[in-house]
Amino acid sequence: MADFIKGGVCAAQGFQAAGIHVGVKTHASWKKDVALIVSDVECTAAAVFTKNVVKAAPIRVDKAHLADGKARAILANSGNANACAPSGEENAMRMCAAAAKAIGCKTEDVLVSSTGVIGQRLNVEAIEDGMPELRAALERSAEASDAAAHAIMTTDTIKKEAAVETVIDGKTVRLGGIAKGSGMIHPNMGTMLCFITTDCAISPEMIKAALLEVVRVSFNRISVDGDTSTNDTCCILANGLAGNHPITAADQAGYTAFREALESLCIKLAMEMASDGEGAKHLIICDVSGAKSVESAETIAKSVISSTLTKAAIFGADANWGRVLCAMGYSGETFDPDKVAVCFSSSAGTVKVCEDGRGLAFDEDLAKKVLSEHDVQIQITMDEGGASCTCWGCDITYDYIKINGDYRT
Repeated sequence: MADFIKGGVCAAQGFQAAGIHVGVKTHASWKKDVALIVSDVECTAAAVFTKNVVKAAPIRVDKAHLADGKARAILANSGNANACAPSGEENAMRMCAAAAKAIGCKTEDVLVSSTGVIGQRLNVEAIEDGMPELRAALERSAEASDAAAHAIMTTDTIKKEAAVETVIDGKTVRLGGIAKGSGMIHPNMGTMLCFITTDCAISPEMIKAALLEVVRVSFNRISVDGDTSTNDTCCILANGLAGNHPITAADQAGYTAFREALESLCIKLAMEMASDGEGAKHLIICDVSGAKSVESAETIAKSVISSTLTKAAIFGADANWGRVLCAMGYSGETFDPDKVAVCFSSSAGTVKVCEDGRGLAFDEDLAKKVLSEHDVQIQITMDEGGASCTCWGCDITYDYIKINGDYRT
């Protein structure tokens, strides 16, 4: 079992990080806008990207750089998505080249990510000019990870950062991650970014397999607003410095331990993204049990957390369970509505509002208190089978419109 620790992307052995302001965000000179994560040695690496047909230039560059399953560094900027922009791939490559020169590695060993406004030319010159300062700021510390986490934030109100440790072959193995995501969040991959470091020794094939498995049950189970970004990226670097026996097959005990640790890390980061949805006041946790399959439970849960009317009801602390059943009904899954029960739950208590597909008399005052807490749980019980799934979302507020109504300015 993995335990949460401090340190973020610097928790694992052999990793340094930094985050500074170079001028990509010209309207906020005090905000960090470029992050760099570097391993002391070459890493096995893998990534999962957006399924949006319109892909940002960094994704195309990263796919080419990951062809050999190796990388050593990640360079990321906020303030500009470098998507559908003039000289996009050229500027992404210039970022890679600048980082490679600064740390002494091949350009192909640098992965690059961008987030921010779509369609505007990236001020790559500011990043190139700021590279010496960024290189000098690299440290192996929790503070350095914190700086990198802040440098990739856009409309995020809190940083997303976590680290875990587990034991593999008697060796302590650590994983750390930073992420950004607040709006334009409806991952389908596999505007979210997530960068993960680990000192585990693991083959390119197995690290890719683990990442694909974990993304499916973490980042692909959240939604803020139903928009899948052009830039969605989740990448992981593993430098092997923990000294465990290299994981090369799925039937090794070490693979299970590693995957479970990675899943714990990514679910925590995913929940932080959902909780920090643009303008959000509530984290919505939708638990579906008694479904005929995990896939069915997931489809239903995602339909509920993505429902605008359900989001609005949670914002208003309105126990409108009909909106939950409605969202279940148009999910595309076949089930018997007359076997559905719904409860709302939070730290303030639990109120059952529906049983056998029909409304129940309930205490409206208690329901108001339950739904006024930050974390609100929608518990859906079906009678179709033994499968279950949890997905995470947030409410929709007036501030979401305000934030996105003038996002470019």
